[in-house]
Amino acid sequence: MADFDVFAKDCPSREVFAHVTGRWGALVLGRLRTEPQRFGEIRRQVEGISDRMLTQTLRALVDDGLVSRYSADTNPPRTEYRLTPAGADVAEAVLRLAEAVQTAMPAARS
Repeated sequence: MADFDVFAKDCPSREVFAHVTGRWGALVLGRLRTEPQRFGEIRRQVEGISDRMLTQTLRALVDDGLVSRYSADTNPPRTEYRLTPAGADVAEAVLRLAEAVQTAMPAARS
């Protein structure tokens, strides 16, 4: 297994890190933590994200191997997004970070 170092400028993990810690990546991962969801469900739960940004974010997270895209052979097609095992681990870490930020807010704002 190759060693990855997110602090090294040419390490491929840096790009994945940017997708996860960007404005929308962490929020999308957090919302997918509990169950697979369709595009519209994610959009409704991640307030303020545009269709275009959600599409780009999901595409990046799928390419990174953190989210899988499943299309059921129905009419109309039903496409769902769910976390991969690696995505579930990252989502847990992201949610711990979100909780830490929310807990720190009263002290940070005073």
